[in-house]
Amino acid sequence: MQKFKYLFVALFTFITVNAIAQKQEKVLNYISQYKELAIAEMQRTGVPASITLAQGIHESGSGSSKLAMASNNHFGIKCKSNWTGESVKHDDDAKGECFRKYPSSEDSYKDHSDFLKNGQRYAFLFSLEATDYQGWANGLKKAGYATNPKYPQVLIKLVEDYQLQDYTLIALGKLQGGIPKNEVIKEEIETKVTPNKSVVEEAETVKVEIKSSPTYPEGEFKINETRVVFAKKGTPFLSIAKQYNIDLSKLFEFNDMRPFIEAEKDQLIYIQRKRKTGNEDFHLVKIGETLHDIAQLQAIRLESLQELNWLKKNNVPAVGEKLSLKAKSTSMPKLALKEKYSINAVSKTK
Repeated sequence: MQKFKYLFVALFTFITVNAIAQKQEKVLNYISQYKELAIAEMQRTGVPASITLAQGIHESGSGSSKLAMASNNHFGIKCKSNWTGESVKHDDDAKGECFRKYPSSEDSYKDHSDFLKNGQRYAFLFSLEATDYQGWANGLKKAGYATNPKYPQVLIKLVEDYQLQDYTLIALGKLQGGIPKNEVIKEEIETKVTPNKSVVEEAETVKVEIKSSPTYPEGEFKINETRVVFAKKGTPFLSIAKQYNIDLSKLFEFNDMRPFIEAEKDQLIYIQRKRKTGNEDFHLVKIGETLHDIAQLQAIRLESLQELNWLKKNNVPAVGEKLSLKAKSTSMPKLALKEKYSINAVSKTK
């Protein structure tokens, strides 16, 4: 009897995990297909791309709802008295309600933007910052867009789970390819010099050399006996998962990553679980490296790297610190001071 119980639990877990992975893949496909439209509509009307995508995902079931498939209606917008286009009957709050029908998904996205932009009850939303997705989510519910009391939380969770805020930032020109313009992490560099009052008091300019990525072979290879590929910026993660017959959720898990559509930079992507220890004894921290960068470079699990070095999730070790890759370190490394600076140089001021 106990054996059957374990089998049932294992089967239930497998089915649940598989269902979550399929849903996640469907959402990522939807984002990939409509992100450009959401960005373009934000630039045209000011409706945040993050909110547009979150509503599209939720209202259309990632494009699989009856309304979306038969009528290209991605946002559940009803006819109202001023609608002169085609319509379709659909059961919602009441049976046989009138919903708008569009020639294409693009028309649905444009009408959604105009519906909010021109609707008097939504006017207050446009006084909010475009980046205030929480304010927009709560405001949509307040204005009566949806009857679900948890509507704001649903949208906020989608924005945060799938990093939809990035598309708002891209529309604002603050992100290019997912990397903030002219900003990198500045590491605290300790220099042994004879103290000089004028040097301490005056601003300094520190030149930072950005090294190019190492050269990796094409196709599959191994680091620390772990299978890996080198993905170029813009490579869809879904295509990697399909090529190597891996669940998309597993691919993100193997690489200690949150779900994302495509590689934001040239990077190593592991196609099997990384090891708990590295191939080398230590790693010397270089400029610009995060714990995740080091974990990927050394093919070691991020949580293992943290545990071996007494580090927490958001800790960034200082440049020149030695991180243990095999044995538990006797002490925690010095941490970096995070600042922002231009790629070419940084001016330190008071």
